[in-house]
Amino acid sequence: MERPHTGRRRNEAAHQAILDATLELLAKSEGATVNIDAIARTAGVGKQTVYRWWPSKGALLLDALTNRSEQDVPTVDTGSLRADLLLLIESTFAGAQRKPTAPALRTVVREAAWDDHLAELMRKFTLDRRAVAREILARGQERGELRADANLDLMLDQFYGLFWYRFLIGHAPLDRETAEELTDALLAQ
Repeated sequence: MERPHTGRRRNEAAHQAILDATLELLAKSEGATVNIDAIARTAGVGKQTVYRWWPSKGALLLDALTNRSEQDVPTVDTGSLRADLLLLIESTFAGAQRKPTAPALRTVVREAAWDDHLAELMRKFTLDRRAVAREILARGQERGELRADANLDLMLDQFYGLFWYRFLIGHAPLDRETAEELTDALLAQ
């Protein structure tokens, strides 16, 4: 027997406003803690609305980053491993560098260093993003575009290792040329 709905249904416009406000405030915070009151105020909703939909601030941060990455990093199947992988890598690089994603992502990484719950949520976010990339590699492997014995996890580590290192340290670009070089290097293994 289906339980009757006891609260207001989630309004998608308010939901998106909260996710956008979260990233906007993280981007402006310059490392300062962003609280639920500020997020609710910026989104134009009550604090109780935020808590009704997310069990913690960390869960909201994860959802905001996931939502943005799903918008910025399309998942396609062109029938070509190289084309799909290049699109994934290039859009990951570009999406992570756009405002408000870049400063928000850096803030979440900093906060995760001393917040165990947020660190666990970041691991989940990272694993979800890896799963998308792994699916692309596995499809290419099934089509014979990648060796059957290719170590997909090592390839993913190389992709995300380069990404995170350059994103956080900033010593070299995350541009189209780098995306092409990385794609070709991964596929040459």
